[in-house]
Formats: sequence, C-alpha cells, structure tokens
Amino acid sequence: MDPTQAIAWQDQPSQITMCRRQIGLTGLDPARSAGGYTLYARQTGGGVVDLVDINGRKCHRWDMPVRPGRDAVILGNGNLGYNGSHSTSAGLYPAWDLWHGGDFYEVSPEGETLWRHEDIYHHHDAQWLANGHLLYTVAAPLPADKAARVTGGDPRKDGDDGVVQSDIVREVNRAGQTVWEWRIWDHIDPADLPIHPIFDRRHWPMINGVSETRDGLVLMSLRTTSGVIAVRKTTGEIVWHAGPDIVAQQHTPIEMHDGKILCFDNGNLRPGSSNPYSRALEFDPATMQVIWDYTDPTPISFFSPFMGSAERLWNGNTLICESAFGRLFEVTQAGDLVWEYVIPDFAEYPAPLNQFISGATNSCFRAHRYRKEQMPWL
Repeated sequence: MDPTQAIAWQDQPSQITMCRRQIGLTGLDPARSAGGYTLYARQTGGGVVDLVDINGRKCHRWDMPVRPGRDAVILGNGNLGYNGSHSTSAGLYPAWDLWHGGDFYEVSPEGETLWRHEDIYHHHDAQWLANGHLLYTVAAPLPADKAARVTGGDPRKDGDDGVVQSDIVREVNRAGQTVWEWRIWDHIDPADLPIHPIFDRRHWPMINGVSETRDGLVLMSLRTTSGVIAVRKTTGEIVWHAGPDIVAQQHTPIEMHDGKILCFDNGNLRPGSSNPYSRALEFDPATMQVIWDYTDPTPISFFSPFMGSAERLWNGNTLICESAFGRLFEVTQAGDLVWEYVIPDFAEYPAPLNQFISGATNSCFRAHRYRKEQMPWL
C-alpha cells in the first residue's frame, strides 16, 4: 500500500467541511483589538452558552434547560438573559421550529433561574430593556382582507388553510404583562411590501430583529421583504423606512451613539448582484446614505444566508457574527481584521429542524462582546 494512502486511512479526516478548516482562535492583533469577552449560544449546542476571552479560551459556560430560540446576552446586572426555544411552541407552519423562541430566562452566573417568561408565539429576536422589560416579536394571523393583499413569494409553498402569519411587536414587564404592542398590518399595506420570489408566503414580512433607540424608536428588521423600519413608541407612526435599495435580507439593526444604524446585511437577493455576499452596514436614517460598511477583500468569502449580527465596540471596532459558519470576527474602521474565532463545536439540528438545515454545524444567531467590569463575578 502506498504510505500516503495508509496515513489518510489512519487519520480519517472529518466529513464536516468546516472542521477540516481552521477552528478556534485563528487570528489576533492584541494592540488593535478591543479585548474583552465574547458571548455566544450555539444553535445546535442544546442549551450551552459559552463565554470566551480574547485568546479564545472558554472562561464560563451556562447549561440552559432548552436549546436557544436565538440569542443570549449579559444584562446590566451581570446576569444572563436567554432567549430559549419553547418546547411546546405554536406550530404555525413547517419552518416555524427553525426560528421560534418563546422561553425566556434570566439566570445568575451560577445558573439559578431568577425570572422566566413564556410566549409560544414569539419568534426570532428580542431585546432586554434597561428597565427590566422585554421587547420581542410574536406571530399572529393576518386578517383575511389583509392576507389577500400579500404579493410575491412562492405560491407553491402556500398552506392549505390559506392563513398568512404576520407580526406584532410586544413589550412585557416583569410581571409578564403587556405594556406596549404594535401590529404591523395596521400601518403598512401588504401589497406595498411584496415578499421576495423564493420565500414562503405564510409569514409577512417576518420581523427578525427588534431594538429600541435612546429616543424611543423601535427598530424592526423585515426579513422576507428586505427593509428596516423605525416606529415611534408614543404614537405608533413609522418614522422612516430603509428599503431593499439599502439592505438585503438583513438582521439585527441597532442604533449607534450618533444616531446612525448598524446592521448585518446578509446579501441574499441584493439587486444587481449575481454573486451574493454579506457585509456589516452602517447607514444614516436621516439621509438613507450608507456611511460605512465592511465586506471581505474577496467579497464572496464572507456570506451568511441566514442569521448574523454586527455590534460596535467601545474602541470603534465592529464585532461581526457570520452566523451560518460560526465565524466571529472583529474589524477596525479601516476594515482590518484584528480578531477571529471560529466556533469549534459542531452538532446537528434536532428533528424536525434537520429537514431544513442538514449536517453538523457550529452556527449561532448573534455574538456579543463585554468588558471584564460588566461581569464582576468572572
């Protein structure tokens, strides 16, 4: 037998493509990185939430009772806020299990549950507000006359019942009481925001990201129609709308200190682009001008068709989560990469999710960076 063949058989290279590439800490420029600790919850980790330092060492771990609905964050009091996947969530349509959450926990560093809130209609993102309230999106059926006005999408994926789900953004207090609610169909005609051709028409427009600004605007990311809107909480009016001429299948819009908006621009179905690529994108909502973005020097090398996040750090750098490939990295304003960590843990999605995303993956919805003083228990 050829010696090289013998070595290949003995080594049995992994059948997971990402595992055959470099994983863990793959790059660090300590002089230019913001430093700190990075938090992430693996979508296929069962309920594991990991905290890693700037050298890629795992410093703390939470083992939550349910897999992540999407995200985990460190709260202002140092506890963990966890968006878990409810074990008996509403089964609204076949792909619902991929992105529903609905089982929220606040837990201590030691894992003790201090608060829990359940909402089986919740899906995608949520924001834990400074006053202790929780802001999130729930699905609700469109009234029949509104559902009839949904356009675009793939009619072959329509449900037999003809029901189209839409979105309500809800804020609840610590008692679980709803203190604010906003229904998108009361403010936008579905005919004015057509669903992209490849998408299921069972959910319009699928709000996959929510956050609140300092001035009381609620930012909402519209996935299946490509757009970000800002809603004034006191009046319910839509103050501005960034459409598909600016963003493409985006996620996680957040406000910067100067009022600009940062988001993860996935790049699916970007007009005029036959080769999709992702970018971190900052735009001015007053002018709708893009003022900063990061794309890879070889653009198609950075692409997540689903999920994703971008977060501005205290030194002006940006932390980016290329969700589909579990790649977390930090770039400067000039676009230089100064830290990169590829999540080294792989597993398959549980059934029935594995019929939509097959194979072992290290994906996570978002990643967050914290200073040591934000976690006094560490």
